[in-house]
Formats: sequence, C-alpha cells, structure tokens
Amino acid sequence: MTSSLKSSQWLTTGMLRRVHHIALHVQNMDASRQFYGQLLGLRELRGEEVPETLRQQFEVGEVANFVTPDGTIIDLFWKPNLLPPDADPDREFTRAGHLAFDIAPDLFDQAVEILQQNQISIAHGPVRRPTGRGVYFYDPDGFLVEIRCDPE
Repeated sequence: MTSSLKSSQWLTTGMLRRVHHIALHVQNMDASRQFYGQLLGLRELRGEEVPETLRQQFEVGEVANFVTPDGTIIDLFWKPNLLPPDADPDREFTRAGHLAFDIAPDLFDQAVEILQQNQISIAHGPVRRPTGRGVYFYDPDGFLVEIRCDPE
C-alpha cells in the first residue's frame, strides 16, 4: 500500500465478511476434479447450484465449482495450454503461496495415509509446530495445498 492513501479511504475491519471464492486455472480438468472432489472430499456444485454466470462454461466442461466445509467456493477454470512460469513446482511460481484446509487433529494422520495411498507426493512434512501439524502436497497443476490441524 502506498503512503499516499488516507486512512479514511481504507476498508475498515469487519467490512469484508468472508472469502467468497478462490479461482484456480487448471490444465487437466478431470485430474483436478478427481483431486478436489474425490481425494479431498469437497462437494462439487451441480445443476442449479452452479452460479448462473458460470453455467454455460460448466455445461461445456470449462469450469467446475467445489464448496469447502465453511462455504468457500473453489472455481476451477480449464486452461488446457496452462504452463507455470517454472515447470518445477518446488519453485514458487505464483503470488499465492498455498491453499490450506483445516482438519480435526484426530483425523490428521488418516488424511496423510489417504494421500500416501493415492500416491500423492508429499512436498513437505508432516511437520509439527506450536500452531499444530501440517502436510504439504501439490494439486495436478502444481499448486501447493496443505492439510493442517490445531495442536491436540
């Protein structure tokens, strides 16, 4: 933020209510649908649940929408020619760091097992921190995803 902005021009705490949606570009829609819908267990929006502004894209397979347990929508937009600036996902290639999902502490180890059973390559972790535990892995397009839990 530049110093030329006056504090009366800023949004105040509480004006923003929640994250409405997160839009991700994906290269392989089938792999991404399986990753977010089956592996992570997010519910995909169908039929009348799909926002009207996205229905035409949905009908031709160019968008998929998933809802997280807290109601945040993840929109996947199919970009078949998508290439990251760097083919190595271990090098951060976007301004976004990662997408983190919270899980109950007693389910964390089970989640790690499910990732391993599905041959999902673990990028980092599981790690234990004062703030809890986390495991980091990539979605089919190289976007870093975390499953984390609070301390037990």
